[in-house]
Amino acid sequence: MQLSGKRIVVTGGAGFLGSHLVDRLRQAGCEEVFVPRSRDFDLTEAAAVERLFETVRPDVVIHAAALCGGIGANRENPGEFFYVNAMMGIQIIEAARRHGVEKTIVLGTICAYPKHTPTPFSEDALWDGYPEETNAPYGLAKKMLLAQCQAYRQQYGMNAIYLLPVNLYGPRDNFELETSHVIPALIHKCFDAVADKRREIVLWGDGSPTREFLYVEDAAAAIVAATEKYDEAEPVNIGAGMEISIRDLVSKIAALTGFHGDITWDTSKPNGQPRRCLNVSRAAEKFGFQATTSLDEGLRRTLAWYAANCRSLTAT
Repeated sequence: MQLSGKRIVVTGGAGFLGSHLVDRLRQAGCEEVFVPRSRDFDLTEAAAVERLFETVRPDVVIHAAALCGGIGANRENPGEFFYVNAMMGIQIIEAARRHGVEKTIVLGTICAYPKHTPTPFSEDALWDGYPEETNAPYGLAKKMLLAQCQAYRQQYGMNAIYLLPVNLYGPRDNFELETSHVIPALIHKCFDAVADKRREIVLWGDGSPTREFLYVEDAAAAIVAATEKYDEAEPVNIGAGMEISIRDLVSKIAALTGFHGDITWDTSKPNGQPRRCLNVSRAAEKFGFQATTSLDEGLRRTLAWYAANCRSLTAT
């Protein structure tokens, strides 16, 4: 698909991943990119979604909108995370079908994988068990959108693809401690400790789980490549193909932020899924994607953005 000249809707386009995705589309020559704002279009409501499609009449829809957060936010809001993510996706996919959209790209989540998936996670293992309990409602809601895409392709011939991004990080991320994911939360905690001259930070779990992280600009590049080149029913992992323990990640971020104090692990809090690392061979084979930003380089860029943009550092 040649994207230049297409009318493209990017749900969640004002958010973290979405804003980088919009930038990437515009760099690719896409001049008609529409970003619906929640104040104007409540995507959980069928009437609002219908009004969006009637207003824009998109050729391509990229559904990147999501209500998500770290372990704490998932534990506190399981019902809301399930309802909002399921309803937004179901409404968007159904409207895209009825309006004859040329191509629909739906972004899932690595949280959809079973808790004890063998690593590296293969797309073929997606249905082999129940997700990790702390984020299961969110993961299941997003996984149902894969079933919807495949069912619509089978019954209606709808061109819908489903991508599974791994944990993302980078500039413009959410750094609020109550709702952020692990990298922005660690950056926030370490910088605040340095600014306040504190000698200790307290972190959840025991540091043993492993995670894979993908720089957000690499993720945006992968989504655009898939939009242009991938047209099949099977889901595709989007990742970097690496794995690091939370304990080692903390050491990296502490060193980069200049925090030299004690790390205390609160083992009364959950670890989350034991391991996360993706098999990324399908993305390489089907649309030529490979991550180009190393974790060290991505962390340096993220820290530089945080230092330049977050008010908590202005006093230092």
